[in-house]
Amino acid sequence: MKFSNLLIEAIGQSEIPLRFEPGAEEAVAAPITVFLKTWVAAHEPGKAAGDFELGQKALVVQLLNELNDQVDLPGREPE
Repeated sequence: MKFSNLLIEAIGQSEIPLRFEPGAEEAVAAPITVFLKTWVAAHEPGKAAGDFELGQKALVVQLLNELNDQVDLPGREPE
């Protein structure tokens, strides 16, 4: 499952009054995804010198790939 599908599914199950409008879930998901990408990217270390920074960099890259729907979420069935 891709991140965007999971987010849209969660939004669709919420009590948002516009949820029945076509594209409402996607419209709500887009700014949330941009926010999360910015927040995760802010945690990327400038120089990955030690093991901790290398691990942090790898995690940031993995999370950004998931947010960009480039990879499936771990532990979720592909759609």
